[in-house]
Amino acid sequence: MVLKPEPVFRSVESIPGKCYVILLSPRGTPLTQAVAGRLAQKKHLTLICGHYEGVDERVSTRLVDEEISVGDFVTMGGEAPALCLIESVIRLLPGALGNPDSLKEESFGGSENGSEKRLEFPQYTRPQVFRGLEVPGVLVSGNHLEVQAWREKESLRATRARRPDLLKKSSKKRGKRS
Repeated sequence: MVLKPEPVFRSVESIPGKCYVILLSPRGTPLTQAVAGRLAQKKHLTLICGHYEGVDERVSTRLVDEEISVGDFVTMGGEAPALCLIESVIRLLPGALGNPDSLKEESFGGSENGSEKRLEFPQYTRPQVFRGLEVPGVLVSGNHLEVQAWREKESLRATRARRPDLLKKSSKKRGKRS
C-alpha cells in the first residue's frame, strides 16, 4: 500500500504557520544524536509516516524538507521510527529532563567538547549485594573523584567491547581538527 499524495498534502498544508516536514524513510539521513540536536532547534516539526510501501514520491519531492531513517531495517510503518525521533528530540528541549546535566553522561550525549562518543558506564542500585553480585566498592566509597574516574574507565571499556566503531569515529574527528 502506498499513501496517496492528496490527503498528505492537504494535512500538511492545513497546519497554520511554517513547519519543518520530515518523512520517516529507510532511505533518509540516519538519525543520530547530532541530527536530534539539530531538529531540537526547529520551532515546529511535522512528521509523515508511511505504512507498508510508504508514500507517493511526490510527497517526498515537493512537500518534505528532510527524510530521516532510524536504522538499516524496515518496519511495517513509520509510527515506531517517528516515536524514536520524537523521544530523541524532546529530551533535548529545555525543561524536558529533571537534570539537564544528565545529557552529558549518557551514551551519545557527548563529552564536554562533544568529540567523544562512548557508551554510558554501568548503572547500579540497591541492594549493595544481590544474589552474590556486588556493586563496585568505588561507587559506595563516597569519593566523587574516584567515582568519576571509574565511570570514565568503564565507559571506555564498554565502548571498546561493544561498539568500537564509536571510538574510531571520534578519533577520526579529533585527527581532522589537529
